[in-house]
Amino acid sequence: MFLQLCFFLLLHLILSVGRGTVCHVERTFSPTYHKDGDLVVGGFFPLLIYKWQKFPYWKWFWVNPERIVKHYQWQLKHYYQVLALIFAVEEINRNSNLLPNMTLGFHIFNAYHNDDRTLESSLMWLSGQGQTIPNYSCKRQGKSVAVIGGATSELTVSMGTLLELYRIPQISYGLFDPLLSDPVQFPSVYQMASRDTSLPLAMVRLMLHFKWTWVGLVASDDSRSEKFLRDLQEEMARNDVCVAFIQNIFTGYTDDTHFLSYFIKKLSSSAARVIVIYGNTDTLLTMRFSEVPQTLLYRMWITSSHWDIAKKPGSVYFDNFHGTLIFSEQTSKIPDFKYFLKTINPAKYPEDIFLQNFWNSAFGCTSKHGKGDGAVCSPNASLDTLGLSYLDMTMSHQSYTVYNAVYAVAWALHEMFLVRSEMKSNRDPNNLGIYSWKLHSFLKSIQFNSSAGSHVVLAEKKNSVANYDILNYVTFGNDTEVLVKVGEFISQAPLGQEFIIQKKAIVWPRTWGEPLPSRCNKVCSPGFHIKALEGKPVCCFDCTPCPLGQISNQTGKDQCMKCPEDQYPNRERILCLPKKLTFLAYEETLGMALASIAVCFSLLTALVLWVFLKHKDTPIVKANNRDLSYILLFSLSLCFLCSLLFIGPPTATHCLLRQTTFGIMFTVAVSSILAKTITVVLAFRATRPGSRSRRWVGSRAPISLVVFCTFIQVMLCAIWLLLSPPFPDADTHSDPEHIIFECNEGSLIAFYSVLGYMAFLALASFTVAFLARNLPDTFNEAKFITFSMFVFCSVWVSFLPTYQSTKGKMMVAVEIFSILSSSAGLLGCIFIPKCYVILLQPQRNTKKILKNNPSS
Repeated sequence: MFLQLCFFLLLHLILSVGRGTVCHVERTFSPTYHKDGDLVVGGFFPLLIYKWQKFPYWKWFWVNPERIVKHYQWQLKHYYQVLALIFAVEEINRNSNLLPNMTLGFHIFNAYHNDDRTLESSLMWLSGQGQTIPNYSCKRQGKSVAVIGGATSELTVSMGTLLELYRIPQISYGLFDPLLSDPVQFPSVYQMASRDTSLPLAMVRLMLHFKWTWVGLVASDDSRSEKFLRDLQEEMARNDVCVAFIQNIFTGYTDDTHFLSYFIKKLSSSAARVIVIYGNTDTLLTMRFSEVPQTLLYRMWITSSHWDIAKKPGSVYFDNFHGTLIFSEQTSKIPDFKYFLKTINPAKYPEDIFLQNFWNSAFGCTSKHGKGDGAVCSPNASLDTLGLSYLDMTMSHQSYTVYNAVYAVAWALHEMFLVRSEMKSNRDPNNLGIYSWKLHSFLKSIQFNSSAGSHVVLAEKKNSVANYDILNYVTFGNDTEVLVKVGEFISQAPLGQEFIIQKKAIVWPRTWGEPLPSRCNKVCSPGFHIKALEGKPVCCFDCTPCPLGQISNQTGKDQCMKCPEDQYPNRERILCLPKKLTFLAYEETLGMALASIAVCFSLLTALVLWVFLKHKDTPIVKANNRDLSYILLFSLSLCFLCSLLFIGPPTATHCLLRQTTFGIMFTVAVSSILAKTITVVLAFRATRPGSRSRRWVGSRAPISLVVFCTFIQVMLCAIWLLLSPPFPDADTHSDPEHIIFECNEGSLIAFYSVLGYMAFLALASFTVAFLARNLPDTFNEAKFITFSMFVFCSVWVSFLPTYQSTKGKMMVAVEIFSILSSSAGLLGCIFIPKCYVILLQPQRNTKKILKNNPSS
């Protein structure tokens, strides 16, 4: 910047030497408006924009400046800030309590959109109304006191680089920029605007209210906009709102149609329906005066009032911003300002070239003495008849800041004169002795109440955060437009009450008709939940079906919720249905079939017992201890019947008797078989001369063995019932659609101990029977016992894995089937061959056959 300043001063010094150093040389292409006074305030406002012709740098030294300018475009609404300055100056001059016996004047300059032209305007103000001569002034010394300008930070820095050489105070009315508050870099710059640190929060509150989670960001390529984007992205991240894209707009004017085409293509290809655009009018001129024939797709734009959203008269391009929501800093109403706008006209201010151009453009006419073929302006024309494109009848935030800036300078001058006690001695306006650098100490401490009733303090001491009105920009077919207040954001309000929006009052963009969502993905429908994608923003996700046992009854759920234990999800997984209570009942086919089989086998066993009792004196019945046979048949009959305890609704009694009855009855049966097998072995040993086994034959020892083995099982069952007895239980987890009503075994250790003891007895019976299978005897049943115990063991070995792999009533069915099949195996393998001989071949069941059999 310093090198650029030196180059510019050298350039204009050469031009000045070539054209003379007379102060009254006529202006060429830098219009100004001056009103004299005892003290003069400079005003720099972006009123018109020039489009430059391109020349090689080596031609700039002798090219006539008039040839450099191709054409210019008036920025009509910025003249509003000039009107605020004029109104403030006139109001101060009428106030006898503020700067009495003095008049305040002003000098209005155009603030161009490049550093060179801005420096030129600054030099013109320092040198006078004539030629720009560095360090030379045609004005009376001591009249220029301060400069009001800096619609953007760039303009403030451009002017401040030169004005700081003379320690001239510069009051900036643009957006508050923390960089400009640095007293080392910018000791002469004062900012009037409030801090807008709450603007990112206000915009995110708006996004959350309408559930806009996929938002594009457009901003100028300057440091202040970078900070705003950084703060906005942090606030969006905290609230799970994602950035679809970020696009920077070049500072100042550009006619790069390729960039504009790329920018529009990027907007149209993005799924983001909502775009935040941040910057000021000077920065976003690229979009404001675009001649690209393409139009933006209809989007919801969110912006601040520092961007002049009002459309260019006759432009179809800006109709795309219909429905935009604008955050405008809240201001107080200035008394009599609206009346001032109604009374102002070119006749009242004939020297104001800006007002004449504004008037001619706004009303489509020419002044009486103007050149051109247009119609002559009506003398009854009034600014209150203009549309929003030209003038807003309520004071905007920037104009309100300009108004307060003029009063800040006036009050600082007033305080300075009071401190110096020179109000009486310096009545001569030609000898005021004012030096602008002396004003700094008073500006740093100035505070006052404006005519609107608000307390004003310069930004360096201001800690307050701005509040915002939310305005809706609406355009109509007759080329008119309005701003409608639809909400507000009060940063100091309690949490939850700071944001107010009137949804029904909002006019939405074209083709919308209602608030549409702006998302990266379609929202997950009920029955699905959001699954984050690795490496993608949180707003971009997959929709995954809810896991088993969970539902999602709303759209866009992050997680599914579990159904209560007594309910289960429907097929679509959007609601929970009550689970049905299930158990192995007599009414169902499986329960009825198992019960019938159990009763039939029990009756068959009773029939076999009757046959044995009827033929108790026959050799085949007496051969293998008929008492043990009776006990075995009786226990098998009860084994068949104990399976009925497993069918039907589990009750406390059933649960206590199920496993214990089954365990005891099978223990009696297996121990009887073990005793029968031992009896066979003892009988053959007793035939040997001098054998000690003779005394055990015919004794009660086998029955004692049955009693002893059964007693051990009874003790195990008693301990089980005392310590952890079985009880009725409802299993809500095994079956997703049913509540399984079952008996909880209480102690699995006790349950498997009972089974293990029966397995030990069965294995012992099988071993003894297997060893005695080849003993010579006509009615030797060791072979049948061996085969029956093989079947018994096979059934229960298969039972364990099958029982563990099934759930619910099928577990009960598996156990009943094992009871019936193992019992039927014992009955069939041991007693069916004997019944065959007894009933069908009685001739074999005689003593004569036994005597004639050599192996008996």
